[in-house]
Amino acid sequence: MRNIVLFGPPGAGKGTQSVLLVDHFGFVHLSTGDIFRANIKGGTELGKLAKSFLDSGQLVPDDVTIQILEDTANGHPEAKGFIFDGFPRTKAQAEALDRFLESKGQSITAMLALEVEEEELRQRLSKRAETSGRVDDADPLVIQKRIDVYNAETAPVAEHYKGQNKYQGIAGMGTIEDIFGRLSSALEGGV
Repeated sequence: MRNIVLFGPPGAGKGTQSVLLVDHFGFVHLSTGDIFRANIKGGTELGKLAKSFLDSGQLVPDDVTIQILEDTANGHPEAKGFIFDGFPRTKAQAEALDRFLESKGQSITAMLALEVEEEELRQRLSKRAETSGRVDDADPLVIQKRIDVYNAETAPVAEHYKGQNKYQGIAGMGTIEDIFGRLSSALEGGV
């Protein structure tokens, strides 16, 4: 079983690439953002809590995120592997994910990190607000806050996987097809 962390800043294309990777490799896609948005839309208590953090550009607290992700992963016992998209976002989440997978006799196979310049991220997020209705992407101040939070709190998670020799940077610029080709090559090359 291969478990992949698809990593990168907001707007790097993790969601878009995850869909393509799921179709091509048969992974189960676990996106904390999608899980939170479904709970927000459904008006659940978790959704209300998550919304209060997301609306201000903050991360949802680790304990809430970890529990919802474990519950969702446990709902897929037939999975050939997972793509973790938007998780882990903190070192504590990375350590919790390692413990969770270890309890199932598994581990993270690789972290594939999409590397994209900040100006490109801002443009992609603004465009996504227009095309997908993602209101969290419409405000330039919230966009910048999300990028700043990523740089301060999430980017250091890469060090966790570098220390395990599981980190692989992937150029996240270019067409969707170009980026998918680079990710596929990494996965087909033994990751």
